This record gives sequence, C-alpha cells and structure tokens, in this order.
Amino acid sequence: MGIEGVGARVARKEDKRFITGAGRYVDDMVVPGMKHAAFVRSPHAHAQIKKIDVKKAQGMPGVIGVLTGKELKADGIGNLICGWMIHSKDGSPMKMGAWSPLAVDKVRYVGDAVVVVVAETRGQARDAAEAVEITYKELKAVVDATKALEKGAPQIHAEAENNLIFDWELGDGKATDAAIKAAAHVTRMKIVNNRLVPNAMEPRAALGHYDKAEDHYTCWTTSQNPHVARLVMSAFYNIAPENKLRVIAPDVGGGFGSKIYIYPEEIVCLWASKKTGVPVKWVADRTESFLSDAHGRDHVSTVEMAFDKNNRITGLKVDTIANLGAYMSLFSSCVPTYLYATLLSGQYDIPAIHANVRAVYTNTAPVDAYRGAGRPEATYVLERTMEAAARELGVSPAELRRQNFVTSFPHQTPVIMNYDAGDYGASLDAAMEASDYAGFAARKADAAKRGLLRGIGMSCYIEACGIAPSAAVGSLGAGVGLWESAEVRVNAVGTIEVLTGSHSHGQGHETTFAQLVNQRLGVPIDSVSIVHGDTDKVQMGMGTYGSRSGAVGMSAIAKALDKVEAKAKKIAAHLLEADEGDIVIENGALKVAGTDKNVPWFQMALAAYTAHNLPAGMEPGLKETAFYDPSNFTFPAGCYICEVEIDPETGTTEIVQFVAADDFGNIINPMIVEGQVHGGIAQGIGQALLEGAHYDASGQLLTASYMDYTMPRAGDLPSFKVSTSNTPCPGNPLGIKGCGEAGAIGSPPAVINAVTDAVGIADIAMPASPSTVWAAIRAAKH
Repeated sequence: MGIEGVGARVARKEDKRFITGAGRYVDDMVVPGMKHAAFVRSPHAHAQIKKIDVKKAQGMPGVIGVLTGKELKADGIGNLICGWMIHSKDGSPMKMGAWSPLAVDKVRYVGDAVVVVVAETRGQARDAAEAVEITYKELKAVVDATKALEKGAPQIHAEAENNLIFDWELGDGKATDAAIKAAAHVTRMKIVNNRLVPNAMEPRAALGHYDKAEDHYTCWTTSQNPHVARLVMSAFYNIAPENKLRVIAPDVGGGFGSKIYIYPEEIVCLWASKKTGVPVKWVADRTESFLSDAHGRDHVSTVEMAFDKNNRITGLKVDTIANLGAYMSLFSSCVPTYLYATLLSGQYDIPAIHANVRAVYTNTAPVDAYRGAGRPEATYVLERTMEAAARELGVSPAELRRQNFVTSFPHQTPVIMNYDAGDYGASLDAAMEASDYAGFAARKADAAKRGLLRGIGMSCYIEACGIAPSAAVGSLGAGVGLWESAEVRVNAVGTIEVLTGSHSHGQGHETTFAQLVNQRLGVPIDSVSIVHGDTDKVQMGMGTYGSRSGAVGMSAIAKALDKVEAKAKKIAAHLLEADEGDIVIENGALKVAGTDKNVPWFQMALAAYTAHNLPAGMEPGLKETAFYDPSNFTFPAGCYICEVEIDPETGTTEIVQFVAADDFGNIINPMIVEGQVHGGIAQGIGQALLEGAHYDASGQLLTASYMDYTMPRAGDLPSFKVSTSNTPCPGNPLGIKGCGEAGAIGSPPAVINAVTDAVGIADIAMPASPSTVWAAIRAAKH
C-alpha cells in the first residue's frame, strides 16, 4: 500500500484553496450583464393575497423588473413537487398541496416568496422590494402539528382535509398489541424531537442565465445534487428542456441535507433571467435562510416498549405525528416513513414492531431531511425509551442493551431492513472501556462534593445509508433511482480525471477518491483530479446525501477502475510481450510479476493514445464508465457515551466526556472520518442542549437569527474520544458503510440520557437549555 492509498491519513487536497480564500462559491460567480434579485416574502403565516401593487417599485432607481406569481404561472412554470410517493394505510395517495415558486392567491408561512425584484445592485433590489405594496387578508394560523389535526384547525391546503397529508403504517399491529398485552413490563413515553434549522456556513444562492442566442439556460446553485436539480427543473417545473439546461454546483459551503432540494429561488432566477433579458443572481442573508431553508426533525411520538420477565424486548409500538410545514419539500415524505420507521428495531432483536405515522401541514417552513434524516428521530425514540426502561427495571442500561442486541447476521427486522453485518457488542465494549464506565460512581461522588450533579448516558445507534438499491426504493415510492455513476479518464501523459456524480460540499472527495485511484493504479494523488458538480461535464448522477458518497459513489469509481486496469494490463502485456495474467501494477509501473521487466504508467497511457502498437482489435484511448446500483443499504452502527456535570444553581450543563465507538466498515481516510464524526456529534449536542426553532402562535419565527437560535460554540464542546471497529460491508466492493451522519444520529439521546441521569428525572425536553434544566431540578425536588 502506498502512503497515499486507502487507509492513510492523507491531508485533504482541497483545504489549501479553502483556507487561503481561493474557494469559488455561487456568490463569487460574475456573469457579464449580471443583475441582482431580492424576494418579497410574506410577513404573515397564513393569508390570502388580495392585491399586489408594483408600480412604485418599478419606478425606483436601478430596477429592471418586478415579477409576480401570476406572470410566472402565465409562462407555464410548474409547482414544486415532492418526489417520493407515500400511500396512507387505506391505500390513498398522499395529499400534495400546490406550491408555486411565487405565491399566487395565498401564502402559508412567514417567508413564503410572493414577488421578485431584479435591479442593478443588491441594495437597489432590496429597496425596491420594500416598496412593493401587497394587500393581505390575514387568516388564522396553526404551527403545532398536533393542533393542526384537531377539528376546527385552519385549513392550509384544500387537498388535505384536517391538514393530514398521509396516515401511514409499517409492521404488524396485531402482533405488537399482543406482545404489549402479554408483557411483564411496559415502558411508556411521550417523546418530542425538536425542530432544527440546518444553518450551513454558506447560505443558499442561485445565479440564473438565459442565453438568447443559444436558447440555453445555465444555473449556478448551492446544490448537493445538480443532476437531480436539472432533471426536476426540466421535467416538472418546465423551465427548459433538459438538453438546454446546465446546472453547476461549484464549491458549496456545507449542506447537511438542506441543499438537496430544488427551492423556489433557483426556478425564479432562471425564469426571471429570460423574462428580463439579464443574468439574475440571488444570495440569501442569514435571516432569509432561517425563514426559508428546509427545517429538520419536528416529531411528536408516543412509545410503548414491552419486555418479558427476562427483560427481553417483545414488542415496540410507536405513534408519530410529523410536522412537514406549509408545503411538501422534495424528499419530505420519505423522512418520517422509510428513513424513520424502518430503523425502529435499532441494534435490537425485536420480534414485533408497529409504527404509525401521520404527516401534517402547518403554517411553518417546510421540513425535510437534515443530517441523518429520520434515523436521528428513530434512534432518539428508541434510545430514550431503552434508558427509561433500564431505570424502571432497575438494571444496567448497558447490560439491558447487550441482552437485546442482534448477534446473528444477516438479520431480518420486522420493519423491512435486513442487517447484513455488525458486531454491536464490540462497539459497546470499546465505548465502556474508553469512558471508564465502571469508574463513574466515584466521579459522581467527587462531583457531589463540589456541589455538582453528574450523570452518564449512552446511545447505541444503527443507521441505514448509502440509500439504494433503486428497485427497492422505487417499489417504496421513490421518484428516482439511487445508483451512482463514474467515469475514469486516463490522459495521454498518465494523469487521471475522475468524473463523479457524487457532489462534495465538505466531505473531502477530492482526497479520498484520489486515494482509491492511488491504491489501484499507483499514481500519486496529485496526478488525480476529481471533477463533479457540473451537468455539462459529468454524466448523469444522483448527488450526495444519506452518507452515500463512499458506499455508492466510490463503488462506481471502483467498477470503472476495474475496466481501466484490465485494459491497461492488456496494453502492458502486449508491450512487454508477456502474459496478461502476469501483469501487476506497483509504484506507478506495470510489471511482469517476479521479474524486473516493466513499463511506466505514463508510457502505457501514451501507448494507448498514440495507438502505434496496441493489441489487435483494441480501440485507442483509455477511458471507462460505470454505473453502480448497490444490492442493499449499508448499516453503520456504534455506541456513544456522554458524561455531564450540571450546576444545580444555574442549570448549566457541561459535557465533561464524550466517547464515540463506531463501525463504519472499511475506512479510506481515518482523519477525514474522525472529522465527520466530530462534526456530527457537535450538531447532535447542539440539538440536545442548545438549538430549537420556535414559532409563536401566529406563525412568526422567534428564532430567526443567531441572537435567538443558539448554535454550539467551541466552549460548549469537549474533546471527543473517537474510535472505530470494522465489520466490512458485504454489499459493496469496497466494504464501506458510510460515516457522514452517524455523529448526529447517536449523540442527542446519549446527551439527554446523561442529563436525566444527573437530575434524576424520567424525561427532559430538547434543547435542555439551562433554564429548562434548572426548572427540572426544582420540579424534581418537590
């Protein structure tokens, strides 16, 4: 293995341009003649649009165009869609309400786009946007999903009676009810998973350019999957035929799921460019992002977990109300269904599971996938309930988990998933040893002497990622396949370009993908370029989300490398007058095994293109393509242990230790994996202790800036102790499982389990802010 190959801690190639300010983001893009857009957004959560007067705005300095939803509809631009069909348990399809890129008759949340202004400068566009006069008839709003289902609640979409989008179930209800009825013990909980705002470092942005001469559109956008954006904008939104639309996602400053979707702004910027005859750029400010980016989580669940007299789980019943906000975002429907309920077995052998999910419209920002997407919600439900059960049963939380682990693989759960490989006990043991779990009692006693409450909590998570195979997700309602593509081009001088449908927005693809090429072909990683994010350069691909870049994207590259390697060996064997089966690739050369005969890699590549001396019948060149569709999901798993100290006088929680023991299968770059885990844990701790999106009863977002929405800072986080074990994934050629979301999935229940342990209460709401914890301590004393 070369020092740059698979398994090496190679520093990220892309970081040099980022830390020197040389990254190129959408806001850095400048097109000749480019103008700027500002959106007029609804100040009301629910209202009818009675009149729009744009005359004053049209006459303001620098204004080029002021455009409304009626004009957009007159030009045939379609409504935004949800791309995953869910059917209710009665067989009826989900109730998808109309979402126009610019509202026409009605607004449904604060931030709903109504008018777009195009002007010479950003400032002029904003000034003119403030001059647009809109007359609204305000309607009653509802922001709580449970209340939205009640009789007499405001009706948000005519298509969805009582605001119910679907009422869906998974599992065996009769068997689960029977298990609960026969149980020796049943733990019951009501669990709330708080709403979050993703807040990627780079706000969303779009630049639309219609070239009249070519009758061609280009959209630069902050997207995690530019090909899907092009497909949806052409096929459903009628912006342009697919062959006349180019979508480019350059450097993207974080996504976490919030940049998977096609939002109104991309559509409007492209349409406005054609309408006004100028390229149109829009960049969100931070409050605009808080208001209009897709939010995450927002579940209310009731749980019943049944145990027999030996403390084995016999059944699990979960009823969840999922708030999807004012409209159905692109993948919103699959998050509380097939990405959530299918993981409710966790790491445990549970014979009977039943989940019922009701998805609901409210007058809030749309909710969709956010780092982990359904799996954090499932893990939180399961691991909070397991912790509560251990306390009720008077047994060790660690041993109750161990007693119920799945130990034989493959394992078919009652909720679709078939776990292919794992060793959950190994992760539990590693985490307990790293955290000195056995020594906790002494640390708790020491904290008590200092007047502090100390608690410990654990979480054993599993996730399904590398979302595929396409036939399976298609049968479950997915509107697209979830394969991935790759093209490996060996140039005439031996350098290599890898074109991938995966998109990098912080994951380190330019390094890890090059490490795979180095491992296979022996070329230095600096000789490998990774090309992505441009639909005109890269063949159709599915993008990056759901921790799929390694398991699916790199597997496609591996398949293309197989073809390149096979052809390269044929050429080398011909040049060396050797048997093809004797050729090996080592240290940048193709060699005859057991001899000193070799041909350097670059010389073989040149021979492929000069074509002066190739095997008979061989085509010149050395470029290969592959598509990869996995046979199963991948199933990363692990154990997280959190230890906290709480000041009872202030309710302030300090995380004094956090241990993560993960199983990600084979690892390409341990340093990058550790970074992904650190980032995920930070986001999970943010959810558990600090973050929460709050609307008032009228639908105003009270947490629309960093003054009110508390992001974790360095001082809120400990130094993490992370480790990995390895049960290779049998479902892809590289044995990779995926690591990008694990930290955010496993950490919130570990933190809350530690807080409730310290305070001595059954439950506490996320975020467990100082005021919330302080009140809980006072309540526990009475």
